[in-house]
Amino acid sequence: MSVRFKSWQSAVILAAALMMASAPLPAVAVQPDEVLADTALEERARDISAGLRCVVCRNESIDQSNAEIARDLRLLVRERLVAGDSDDDVMRYIVERYGEYVLMRPTMTGSNILLWLAPLALILAGGGLSLAYIRRRAGAQAPAEAALSPEEEARLQAILKE
Repeated sequence: MSVRFKSWQSAVILAAALMMASAPLPAVAVQPDEVLADTALEERARDISAGLRCVVCRNESIDQSNAEIARDLRLLVRERLVAGDSDDDVMRYIVERYGEYVLMRPTMTGSNILLWLAPLALILAGGGLSLAYIRRRAGAQAPAEAALSPEEEARLQAILKE
């Protein structure tokens, strides 16, 4: 099946519409029965959920994950908010139960400092090694060319005359 366009503008518009329709949309796994009636509490719950990692799916927030544990965590967050906990209290409670792995942005304390500083240390080490290599190459003597022996010189002249 071929499609003919009357103008190039309509082809561009169709291509743009197809690209927008196929663009990935953010996945949200929150079920309707989980949503709180109080919109302010629900907004807080969504903000907290966006900062919590699903312990099964990895690199997905509990808001995006369809795993049972993610659903349980979403319900736990909402339960704690309804009970009157602050956002920090909820995060602290979840971290105490599941560890810092559950945070999408781990804190910069304790042994996590090594994880935060490792990229910078590797870049600096790589830059230092590169600089040392370049300086050593620049200071190195070029190998001297050996002169031809009289037999090699004669042979070269014979080849060039042919």
